[in-house]
Amino acid sequence: MLAKDKKKKKEDLSEYYLMVKPILLHPEFLKRKTILHHQDSIYTHCLKVSLQGYRIAKKLKPYFPELSVQDVAIAGLLHDFYEHPWREEPLDKRFFRQHAFVHGYEAAKNAYIYFSDLMNPYIEDAIVKHMFPLYCHFPKYLEGWIITTADKIVSMEVFRHPLELPYYLGIRKYPEE
Repeated sequence: MLAKDKKKKKEDLSEYYLMVKPILLHPEFLKRKTILHHQDSIYTHCLKVSLQGYRIAKKLKPYFPELSVQDVAIAGLLHDFYEHPWREEPLDKRFFRQHAFVHGYEAAKNAYIYFSDLMNPYIEDAIVKHMFPLYCHFPKYLEGWIITTADKIVSMEVFRHPLELPYYLGIRKYPEE
């Protein structure tokens, strides 16, 4: 990699960091480092999704000038901003009330509680609908489609263990360890 390319990449990450710094340093967001999500913590998973979304948005921005790269970065960090380890919650007998279907709403609610100054309809839509196609409503804005895609890219690890997919989706309880 050329020195010029390395410098450009560093500039991009410092731009990214300035966009999301208030979230990354917030004590409530930092608590997510201790909550397991798939193979990582919620914190790590959300950071990966946010960075992946940011990179996709940066590439698409020249073609879609109205696209907000910042909204994508923020939505990526907050898309799984729920409070409790879903692995420890009892399964709801009503299928569509299980974690995979409702955590987007919980994450959006928490995002408004802790980061109301950063929230807007684009970020909210991306957070609530990031589980499409499992969640039946598709994202309304390009920012939401990017987060949905970034989350799927980052979550591809589940396909290395297909029998664990029902656990990852929160529709089957993890066995006691």
